[in-house]
Amino acid sequence: MESAGDLSRRLARDAEAICRQFLPNGRRQGRYWLVGDVQGHRGRRLYVRLTGPRSGSWTDAATGEHGDLLDLIALNRGLSFRDAMAEAQAVLRLPLPVCGTVAAAAAPTGSPEACQRLFAASKPLPGTLAERYLAKRGIVLHQPEPALRFHPRCHRWEPSGTISLPALIAAVTDDGGHVTGLHRTWLGPDGDKAALDDPRRAMGHLLGNAGRFGFAGPVMAAGEGLETVLSLRQALPFLPAVAALSAAHLAAWTFPALLRRLYVVCDADPAGEWAFARPSSRGHAAALTVLPLRPRLDDLNSDLMALREWIIRQLAEADAAAFHPGR
Repeated sequence: MESAGDLSRRLARDAEAICRQFLPNGRRQGRYWLVGDVQGHRGRRLYVRLTGPRSGSWTDAATGEHGDLLDLIALNRGLSFRDAMAEAQAVLRLPLPVCGTVAAAAAPTGSPEACQRLFAASKPLPGTLAERYLAKRGIVLHQPEPALRFHPRCHRWEPSGTISLPALIAAVTDDGGHVTGLHRTWLGPDGDKAALDDPRRAMGHLLGNAGRFGFAGPVMAAGEGLETVLSLRQALPFLPAVAALSAAHLAAWTFPALLRRLYVVCDADPAGEWAFARPSSRGHAAALTVLPLRPRLDDLNSDLMALREWIIRQLAEADAAAFHPGR
């Protein structure tokens, strides 16, 4: 990870674009970005310098708070300083909003650029409905997963027109870490999947790419579904893993150059067996060791949920309510 000073300088070089990203209710006036507060409410009491040697520094005239853009990101998103550094790095890897009086042209629907813009417009998981959704599936993230974000009003095109619902957003990236696609899980107000015929949809360039959790290395795991791979990460949080999002895409996933041993997470159905057979054949041809990870039930998330329910049934009622994050 870059140092805080290096990140602050990079943020300051694109101060206006960063302000447009995190404080979209503000506006430029001369050499400053004016907005109500660090949360981005409308107003004029907080100002960010956009040019000159102090570019990126900000002051809230009402409270006296001040800092640089890294501090602003931490306060705006409610992050620790370390997580704010990770958020800044993620944002700087994506296309930033176009500055000036000419609006950015709309990206083609389903293009990597459209995926990048939607991912950049999303927010980190802590405290969101998406975090609650994962907790209901037995998945509690004890460390940040940069590939996962939340969007409170993610558009969805239906025959009856466009609707907007909250969604869990998962980035699909290539080996270089560039966002090429997205996986969206639309959510209902109770934290379950939305009551739609197909509450999950992928977009962008998916072939050969995947949702990535942890850094690529000589030993990795790969699976189909997002929840399946995140369930594996609950048991083995230090094993790098990818979610290819379907059996076909798992079969076509591009092996990283460093990979030497691959564990393929298999679902207990014919598609899962096929999804193991194809990477296994390709892996052996590339001199890789390929081993299956099989569930006891239909998939690893079902295993995780079954373990949780087995333990909860043995707790006192008050303790089950207190220590079960999905309820």
